[in-house]
Amino acid sequence: MSERPSTPEPSDPGPETPGSVGLAKSGEPDDAAEASGPQDHRTEQETDEEDYEGDNWAAPSAGPVPWLSDLRIESPAPVRTATLWAVLATGLLSMLLLGDGLALNLFLVAIPAALAAYFAAEAAGRRPRAWTLVWGVGGLALLAVPALRDADWPSFLAVVAAIALSSLALNGGRSWISVLLSPLGMFNSIVTGPVWGWRGLRERSGGARGSVGPMLRALAVTAVLLLVFGALFAGADAAFADLLGDLLPDASVSGGPWHVVLLALGLVCALAAAHTAAAPVHWDRAEIPAGRARGRVEWALPLVVLAVLFAAFNAVQLAVLFGGYDAVLEQTGQTYAQYARQGFWQLLLVTVLTLLVIVVALRWAPRDGSRDRTLVRGVLGTLCALALVVVASAVRRMDMYVEAYGLTRLRVSVVAGELWLGLVIVFIMAAGVWGARWLPRAVAASAAAGVLAFGLASPDALIAERNVQRYADTGTFDLGYARGLSADAVPALDKLEEPLRTCALRSLADGLADRDAPWYATSWGEARARRILDERPLTDDADWSVCNQLGIDVMYR
Repeated sequence: MSERPSTPEPSDPGPETPGSVGLAKSGEPDDAAEASGPQDHRTEQETDEEDYEGDNWAAPSAGPVPWLSDLRIESPAPVRTATLWAVLATGLLSMLLLGDGLALNLFLVAIPAALAAYFAAEAAGRRPRAWTLVWGVGGLALLAVPALRDADWPSFLAVVAAIALSSLALNGGRSWISVLLSPLGMFNSIVTGPVWGWRGLRERSGGARGSVGPMLRALAVTAVLLLVFGALFAGADAAFADLLGDLLPDASVSGGPWHVVLLALGLVCALAAAHTAAAPVHWDRAEIPAGRARGRVEWALPLVVLAVLFAAFNAVQLAVLFGGYDAVLEQTGQTYAQYARQGFWQLLLVTVLTLLVIVVALRWAPRDGSRDRTLVRGVLGTLCALALVVVASAVRRMDMYVEAYGLTRLRVSVVAGELWLGLVIVFIMAAGVWGARWLPRAVAASAAAGVLAFGLASPDALIAERNVQRYADTGTFDLGYARGLSADAVPALDKLEEPLRTCALRSLADGLADRDAPWYATSWGEARARRILDERPLTDDADWSVCNQLGIDVMYR
């Protein structure tokens, strides 16, 4: 690992450039962990932070470094024995726990993988920083969603977000480039990590100083003894056999090939994480060249006209809000639901396009002095404020649509996405006041926090609760959609009157009866649903014909 210079290279910061929002300047290290040489009394990151003074949306001027020309991909330090043991533990737990589905077992597998990465980083001389802990703890916290919720879609989002946060923890970085491209470093380590681990294993398993070989043989003998005597004790006592069956994972020979695949998957993923921690890709050293600054009129005129259009639209929305929807519906000839449905998707697209316009405008913003910075703050700040009103209007439109047709997974997802886009707009406005150095990490952290909150809120349960309440208010209920929800919806659907309750829960109860997963592959939502159905069994008189007719009756009341 090359030694870091004790002082940063001199550079001329030049005028502040709004056109490079949140981009790190050339030479910024990653903030995950750094090697501290004996000559350093101050880290490069601390030096950069002292030299950099953010103003509005500006970042330091781009230097002459070409795109992706100086990523400083270093050779990893030799693998430690502790890293190899953590990798082995990850592989074994993957083999034993992941074959029956994802729940608490995914969190249990992630713990030794995180330890392997920590040991590898420590061997490379990297020390964790505050943001490393934020990303690492956040990634582990996201794995609580599969353990708590039975629904697959929020669990999938949580796992993807956990991988993204893990890549940030391993590679570090604080620029837009590092936030967006950090996962690529982990994908590269999927190939190089196993080679690095195998080399370290060979070094430690041979010769008089080998320590891994004897330990592996001891573990093999221990496993054989436990298998033989455990089988004998289980055959001697049925209660002991039931206890072993409930506590221990299934390691039957029939699932041998699948167990081997899971073992290999766990080993490769743990080695990839450890290799990335030992030799991260310094994405902060790559940068996108700033766009050529435009003149004030050329840059500001389109945005001012766009802001006027936003203001006119928002004025109409406020008039409708205070004047009521009846006059608007009578004038347009639309129904209440049509008005809401037509408006939401267009306003969602407006929010996304507004963010793109802001990014493009910042790239070519004028940057010749304080007057230009004032112009940038004024025009873009006004546009952001007007965009927030559009966000509020879009959320209100969706609320109207839900009142007319009920809540679904798509509707709750897009509302959550719209609210997050509004938060990003607030962050951009704050960056215009306090500087943009923190903006990339704040956006990434808010996205991960949103995914975590979305999963913990149990969207399937929210959908069921809203639709059950709508049934109590209007007598209308989408029975077919309720049948497709996960076990998280059982507590809310259990409040329905019979025979509608049995009709809504029949398919869920059948699915739970067919699935006999061990404790580590059973989510809390599934366990709670089983308990509710055991306490209040379904009635036998609600057969398929009764439920079909009832579904038609409650749909079109």
